[in-house]
Amino acid sequence: MPQENWQVIVISPHAESIGELRPLLAGELVGAPVVEMAGYPAADQLHELPLTSMPTLCFLDAASNPEMALPLLTAMTALKANLHLVALVGGADPNLILQCLRAGAQEFLTRPYTVEQMRQVIEKLSRLSPSLRAKRGRVTVVVPAKGACGATTVAANLAVHLQRVGEGRVLLADLDPLTGTVSFLLKLRSTYSFLDALQHAASLDDDLWRGMVVSAQGIDVLLPPENPVDSIHGLPPATAVLEFARRIYDHVVIDLGTIFGAWTVALARVADEVLVVSTNELGALHAASRGMHYLEEEGVPAQKTKLIINRLNPDAGLTRELIEMALHTEVYHVVPSDYASVQRALLDGKAIPASTAIGRSLLALAQGLLGKAAVEPARASRRPAAGGMLSGSLSSLLKAFSRG
Repeated sequence: MPQENWQVIVISPHAESIGELRPLLAGELVGAPVVEMAGYPAADQLHELPLTSMPTLCFLDAASNPEMALPLLTAMTALKANLHLVALVGGADPNLILQCLRAGAQEFLTRPYTVEQMRQVIEKLSRLSPSLRAKRGRVTVVVPAKGACGATTVAANLAVHLQRVGEGRVLLADLDPLTGTVSFLLKLRSTYSFLDALQHAASLDDDLWRGMVVSAQGIDVLLPPENPVDSIHGLPPATAVLEFARRIYDHVVIDLGTIFGAWTVALARVADEVLVVSTNELGALHAASRGMHYLEEEGVPAQKTKLIINRLNPDAGLTRELIEMALHTEVYHVVPSDYASVQRALLDGKAIPASTAIGRSLLALAQGLLGKAAVEPARASRRPAAGGMLSGSLSSLLKAFSRG
């Protein structure tokens, strides 16, 4: 949402509730001034609220003291101001929610507050007030189940194809400070990296941003540092940079180096989808199973995570059907094995041509994410294949991937 034409007020007598909201406000309502009030103002004090002609989102704690909060909601509704009221309730309390809506709240948040809830509230309020609407690009995080699964190849080619089949601008951001290889893959160099963007997150503007990205094959690319950084621990969060980018681009593709850790989790939570890239080999699939379970435990909704099988080779690993049975999850997309095409593209520093089998597959992935075509043709049967190197020990295989 545009930071220059709206503001936020949070009213709650409990510091804990305000503390839970802060990261959501910082991540989803980037740049908006936030006023925190540690108590309920009296009716005769409402004129002291910082209300102007700009739209104001007010988050009012109704759970801590409904006797004070409900009359306050009614009084604030009567104010002649561009005010949008969101009630904060302690949980799924239908009676309190109904009372808040009757008192004038337009929307509500229930604890624990989540990114998904906040986005739904903003989207609904945006329909009521055009001044709250803003461009918000789609974010796709691409992460490997383990090393050498080809996640960077998938991310880079996906970004190029999204630009070709879409109608807007695309950013490819390599946010792996240690082993990022997008610059090598696309033969790119820059004086700046995403570390510079992190350091200037609070002052980013169009001119500064143009100096930090490089353009290649129709997309903008934010590169990793040339000199690897030992650890992402201690780096400032990337969410502020991401929110700036998604106001400029229609699609942002983020390439990450590991599925584990707070850095990945923070980005996965605000992304629209997380593509977990694995091969069909046992070791990689076991890592994918652990990684997806980890993301879910860290608050990333399971429906947001999509499993991509790269370099599929049924003769050297599991078939698609066996993978789905073993991991108890659907394989969203399969990319065929095609080393020759990948190596030729790598030598040229170009995207893999859509005339190749792997290029067609990555193009189909981009179309599927944009909703322009089915990701892949429907399969006639979902039964596991009878052949394959592992079909004779299916029960042992399922046990190996069991989380119990």
